[in-house]
Amino acid sequence: MGAVAEAAVAEAVGEGGRAKPGRSRETQQQKLARIKRELEAVPTEPGVYLWKDAAGEVIYVGKAKQLRARMRQYVNFQDDRAKIPLLVEAIDSFDYLVVDNEHEALVLEKNLINQYSPFFNADFKDNKSYPFIALTKGDVFPAIKYTREKHKSDTKYFGPFTDARAAREMIDIARRVVPLCAATCADWRGLTRALEKDPLAFLKRDARPCFDCHVGLGPGACCGAITPEEYAQNVRRIERFLAGNHREFVDELTAEMQEAAEELDFERAGRLKARIDTINSLADKQHAVSSRDLSADVVGFFREETVAGVNVLVIREGRIVNANEFVLNRGTDVPDQDLLRNFLMRYYDTTTSIPREVIVRALPEDAEAMGEWLTGKLDSAHGAKVRFCAPQKGEKADLLTMAETNARHVLMRYKVRTNYDDKRINNALLQLESALALDAPPMRIECFDISTIHGSYTVASMVVFTGGKPDKNQYRRFKIKTPLDEANDFLSMQEVMRRRYAPERLSDERFGSKPDLIILDGGKPQLTAALAMFEEMGIDDIAICGLAKRDEELFVPWQDTGPVVLPSGSASLYLVKQVRDEAHRFAITFHRELRGKGMTASILDDVAGLGPVRKKALMKHFKSFKNLKAASLEDIKAAKVIPEEVAEELVRVLAQYNERKEEKEEQLADSVLANTIP
Repeated sequence: MGAVAEAAVAEAVGEGGRAKPGRSRETQQQKLARIKRELEAVPTEPGVYLWKDAAGEVIYVGKAKQLRARMRQYVNFQDDRAKIPLLVEAIDSFDYLVVDNEHEALVLEKNLINQYSPFFNADFKDNKSYPFIALTKGDVFPAIKYTREKHKSDTKYFGPFTDARAAREMIDIARRVVPLCAATCADWRGLTRALEKDPLAFLKRDARPCFDCHVGLGPGACCGAITPEEYAQNVRRIERFLAGNHREFVDELTAEMQEAAEELDFERAGRLKARIDTINSLADKQHAVSSRDLSADVVGFFREETVAGVNVLVIREGRIVNANEFVLNRGTDVPDQDLLRNFLMRYYDTTTSIPREVIVRALPEDAEAMGEWLTGKLDSAHGAKVRFCAPQKGEKADLLTMAETNARHVLMRYKVRTNYDDKRINNALLQLESALALDAPPMRIECFDISTIHGSYTVASMVVFTGGKPDKNQYRRFKIKTPLDEANDFLSMQEVMRRRYAPERLSDERFGSKPDLIILDGGKPQLTAALAMFEEMGIDDIAICGLAKRDEELFVPWQDTGPVVLPSGSASLYLVKQVRDEAHRFAITFHRELRGKGMTASILDDVAGLGPVRKKALMKHFKSFKNLKAASLEDIKAAKVIPEEVAEELVRVLAQYNERKEEKEEQLADSVLANTIP
């Protein structure tokens, strides 16, 4: 990518889509038409695109194998991610940068996201900086330190560590294995300042050894006990140790120990033996998860609503050497795959500990390009490549399950620590109050759903959420008594409204208090039916709305500007969907229970002399209940499956049933005409 990409990061400049100064105010349709025209000039090559708002701020950065086709997907709404409508509404212009291949696009996308922090790109939950172990490679005698500083080009970093104590302990262990100066040592800082003035100052040092040197943690650079060349060897060793390559390092120390013993240098051999024991004791504490020399990062991901927990198991030489935990945010409208991919880009951009393999549940769509990028960072002398793996079974799949379990616990701990659920619920209730123009937050919400199969076993559920949480003691279920020979949610909903909100029920303690908000699963038709019943009953002081299944729209009778659309990913939308899903679950459970027990309210049960055998014979002859209803007395007698007197009784019962049904349908039609919602 070279200088072109570097310049691009400093100033992203494209060929088209610039906001023109003084552009007159456009409608949304005019804006989309303009952007579509401007996209005609975008090339069909790999690159990175930047969507901008009316103020010229970058609000989203993405990459593409084919720029024009990918960018068109946004304005043509061919991208089904939930955030796209909000993004498209906000965009006003765009820029793009053409690169040679997808790998370059990946790196450039990462750099631009780091530079602009666009609103619609996923990010870490908290903005705190994670601790790293650093080696000041720019110094003659590099020192080791614990740091949260912004990364510098002349410093090598190992991490991130999500446990600060673990990072400090690792520094202590590393220095006991390979003596190295600490950046906190005053003598090392004095030596570094002297070397800035005189590069040969270390040859003139005859000061007393520092305390770290006395206790075996420092090599004595401050007193001239080690040359820069010998010190550089220690630095290379500690780099291998921090990278997790312990076995190779132990073999090297063992060879040195044997050599020292053969030379009768038992003091040096003893020091080397102590270092080997330190490494082995560390390995004993690390959980062995593979009999092979597995070098992999296992990335577990667990998401609930808009936040997600991530657990990265760092496995080197078949042992878990570290486990990093993160909480991801700004996943409001971001699919799981995109959220995880953005995390991987950010994570591996900050760490130098690159594995041979990254194990995930599902491969990123650009896994090959990401593998090339990580291979470049690995910089293996043996030409090793980094690959992504999504195992379905075996040892690696078990490791992935372990990481996902830990990711779930990461998220649960975060939610408990931050009172996430309580805050989310409070926000949801306040958002509903504002969006639906209620007098107060809906502390008691009642939601109704109908469940049936072609009019059989028709039931309704009522679930109650008090203070934004399920109140299962208040749940109720209804068996629909209205005669139905086919599904009719409207009549069923009217019956439920009449039974639930009858005066005697409103004063019944078993049904609790009057709700602040009623939600009907089904949208405008169900709402119209319920409003007709409320008008008949004289109820006008309960807020009621219908939730359409397809677009999650809320229809309210007091607003004539169209349905209320709650922001995608908002706490209020999640609460409404949770209430709706719970009502659906409760209804279908009751429906299946009745169906399983064979409980039915068949109209044929009311016919005297019509038992199970004769019913079966009738249904076999007429094929369906609908055909039986349409049959005349002569048709039934001609079937010769029941006596004539039973046939006459059957026709009488069916006639009564049809009359009741027609009367109900006329009432519903009148209600719809009188209460049509625009």
